[in-house]
Amino acid sequence: MEEKIGELWHRLITRLAQDRYPEAAVRLTDLNHTLGILFRAFGGDGGLRVEAAGATEHNARRGMLQRIAGSATKTELAWRDEHALRLPEVIDLFPQGSLNRDLYFWLAALAACDRGESRPWLEKNQQLSKLALERYPGMQARYRRLRNAHLAQRPDPETLKQDEAQQEEAIRRALIDPGTVARLPVASHAPWPVPLWLHPSPPGLVHGSDTPDQENESGGESKAVNDGRSRRGERTEMADGDGGLITIRMENILSWGEFAKVDRGAEENEDLDQAMEAAEQMEQFSVTRDGKSVASKLKFDLDLPSEACDDEIVQEGMLLPEWDWKHQVMQEAHCRIMTLQTGDAPAIELPVHLTKTAKQLRAQFQQLMPARVWLHGQADGSEIDMEAYLRFSAERKSGHLATGDNLYRDLRTGARDLSCLLMADLSLSTDSWIDNHHRVIDVIRDSLYLFAESLSATGDRFGLYGFSSRKRDPVRVHQIKAFDESYSAKSRGKIQAIKPGYYTRMGAAIRYAHQLLNKQPAQRRLLLLLSDGKPNDLDKYEGRYGVEDTRQAVREARNSGIQPFCVTIDEKGNDYLPYLFGSGGYVVIHKPQELPRKLPLLYARLTRE
Repeated sequence: MEEKIGELWHRLITRLAQDRYPEAAVRLTDLNHTLGILFRAFGGDGGLRVEAAGATEHNARRGMLQRIAGSATKTELAWRDEHALRLPEVIDLFPQGSLNRDLYFWLAALAACDRGESRPWLEKNQQLSKLALERYPGMQARYRRLRNAHLAQRPDPETLKQDEAQQEEAIRRALIDPGTVARLPVASHAPWPVPLWLHPSPPGLVHGSDTPDQENESGGESKAVNDGRSRRGERTEMADGDGGLITIRMENILSWGEFAKVDRGAEENEDLDQAMEAAEQMEQFSVTRDGKSVASKLKFDLDLPSEACDDEIVQEGMLLPEWDWKHQVMQEAHCRIMTLQTGDAPAIELPVHLTKTAKQLRAQFQQLMPARVWLHGQADGSEIDMEAYLRFSAERKSGHLATGDNLYRDLRTGARDLSCLLMADLSLSTDSWIDNHHRVIDVIRDSLYLFAESLSATGDRFGLYGFSSRKRDPVRVHQIKAFDESYSAKSRGKIQAIKPGYYTRMGAAIRYAHQLLNKQPAQRRLLLLLSDGKPNDLDKYEGRYGVEDTRQAVREARNSGIQPFCVTIDEKGNDYLPYLFGSGGYVVIHKPQELPRKLPLLYARLTRE
């Protein structure tokens, strides 16, 4: 009976203390794509993704009912860091859904004006608000509605103590007329949160490496906690002892989850689901290094192919630079390229299930071949060049010395001054299944078959390569067909032999392709990148670092006259590829099964323009 009454009392007090409007809630998942486009259109950093922000404590004075209910201790505010624009997962502050939706748009505009300057919270948000209203006049009406609705919800200064009232009055003036308040008065409590502004003290994110050279040595598949929320983090020292749990008071057991070992690199917990559940409930992570050898490292090393079982090394030791976006410097000789090729791949015929499609594509691509043209003034040929002969006769009769060396013409086939290199992503993710019958690597293999069959019909010079990496040394590049090789049954055998590799150091692969294409004499050079995901690797290359390095590599290729173009089957490709390759430099294939047929046709469109 006591438990039932307590439950009813809790529900009643929680409902009375409720200051939200869940019936008018707007969720970030419904606007994520729109907000990403809007943020970039406003001039925001194109390398940032849009993610949900975690709730943080605000330490402001709460009402009596809220204190009794134990609610309203945390709030979700927006902020941006080097990786993402973080917005509230749900906004239900206002009774009108349109206002909650407008708040998302206003926060995106506000964050687009933020360039990361370190200034006091009140001053910074006033300047950002003023700048956003000046830059985007269409937001002024939205801001006025949001401001008026929020001011009606804020505490009445007359009900507050003097110091808190002065603080509240300053915030109200700053909201009404941004830029007019110089400083925030000091009070005994923190001010009530301002959801129309960016976070006063965003949670710090803890990364896995202390220094660029301290790289994660684990190669096991880590089951990372990713619920779309950001959490506070701190770095601490590894506790002494065996890590066992010793309790005297039984209620201490309730807090064990705050100290659960959630090892991102080792995954040696016996119950991973239990560890993940504990991690999801944490609001703050404590991260440390224990430096102990773990089984997953040994397992990864055993999975590496031995020299006897690996592909033949064609070239080893090529060093390429890499862009460090944090320090805005190019790190020279940072990545080592290892070029390999399959030595024992048997020559094979085209797979039967592709023969019909290949025949159709060859017929279409033969139309891309330049028309046969007459070459005049040749030393030899199939016919006499009448114009050259008449000119020769006239010169002789007029007494001029004339030679009859170039009196023929010949009908010959023209040639397209074009070279294309296709670089296929052979990372570990290509081992995943599209359906119950095909893996991603199978689709890539079929795409290479049909691409090569189609281009061989045009006579265009082309090369086929694949790549994967295990950190910056080595980046493995698989040579399937070089430019100076003819496409043959041996080439098909090498395509059949490709298999999933490791990770995706995309910038190094683009720079390697850049060097190969620069050696080609063609006037037009096309780089096709075939991928199934974002740039990533075991070390710091994961995240923004890899994205920025890839973008820099694409820019370098374009500056040298190469045309880079990305073809991806990643459903989220539209979120990051415009930043990497530009709005017209990529295409997303939403049905991976269609990639083998669409890739040659895409090449035909690119080279016809």
